[in-house]
Amino acid sequence: MLVLDLAGVGDRQAFMDRCTADLALPDWFGRNWDSLADCLTDLSWWPVEPGGRRHLHVRDWHGYAEALPREWRIVKDILRDAELFWRDTDTELSVVLED
Repeated sequence: MLVLDLAGVGDRQAFMDRCTADLALPDWFGRNWDSLADCLTDLSWWPVEPGGRRHLHVRDWHGYAEALPREWRIVKDILRDAELFWRDTDTELSVVLED
């Protein structure tokens, strides 16, 4: 399981920095929305967990969502699209927004 902790993240650059650090994204991550989507649909960098599934937990996201609602919608769309991309595969991705 990987955890993306958004506590204290207040802008897009800080979000990208946190993704890079918390998720250990590959060197080719370009720190933009398209590149984040690419990373989440090419999970060759993410070790498969027991049972073949991958889990991403997003913590402390409420502050980011309130401060940047447009960008939060983009993030949610990217996460949803990644889940749909991996649905019904041997390495399904599950995203959990923790309250």
